Amino acid sequence: MWRALAQTALRAVDRSPAGAGLLPPNKQAPLKLTQPLQLRHSSKASQPPYKLASMSVEKPKVVFVLGGPGAGKGTQCSKIVDRFQFTHLSAGDLLREERSREGSEFGTLIEDYIRNGKIVPVEVTCSLLENAMKASGKSRFLIDGFPRNQDNLDGWNRQMAEKVDMQFVLFFDCGEDVCVQRCLGRGQSGSGRTDDNMESLKKRISTYNNDSLPIIKFFEGAGQVKRIDASPDAEAVFGEVERVFLASGF
Repeated sequence: MWRALAQTALRAVDRSPAGAGLLPPNKQAPLKLTQPLQLRHSSKASQPPYKLASMSVEKPKVVFVLGGPGAGKGTQCSKIVDRFQFTHLSAGDLLREERSREGSEFGTLIEDYIRNGKIVPVEVTCSLLENAMKASGKSRFLIDGFPRNQDNLDGWNRQMAEKVDMQFVLFFDCGEDVCVQRCLGRGQSGSGRTDDNMESLKKRISTYNNDSLPIIKFFEGAGQVKRIDASPDAEAVFGEVERVFLASGF
């Protein structure tokens, strides 16, 4: 029966006019798919023979730490370093180290600015911060005492903003009287800082009020400020700081 059907089909082809719809074997019409072609791969075939390295490098995370002179920024940064494994970079400390470094081309300039309570040119500060970040090999940074004015912020945005992941601004809010008492006490205890005296403090506080507070308000308007009452003792202040960092995922 199957043989008879096959012969019938062959005769039908032979009778078709000029072999309608048929082409010689070497001129067959291309195959048209009515459904997308789906290829099946074994689980082994789908796995690359090696892992590709990531094409992007994670940017270092940065928290700016701001507050008036004597607000306790350095004390709290030390506690954050111990608790959350950040690297503390004090803009002021880096400038003082550079000032005292033998052969520094910026030493005299930095000394003049610090002694008179003025803000060192941003190009110098940003370069010191960037070099310190690279040298540390770490990925979490507290940048203490920076940016302190609009020029600092503009310079940071030009030189560093695209290289880091800025998290928030940690603002230690402290009354002027408390700050002055702390700084004078620090100077009497032998801090070694040439600006821990009443004459320099007046200039530093004036600079902070005129230049730094507007920057804090700018970040506050952008919703990036974590405000901490820095008037209580160090342990009580750190309790608030710890809550901020835990809530931020650290």
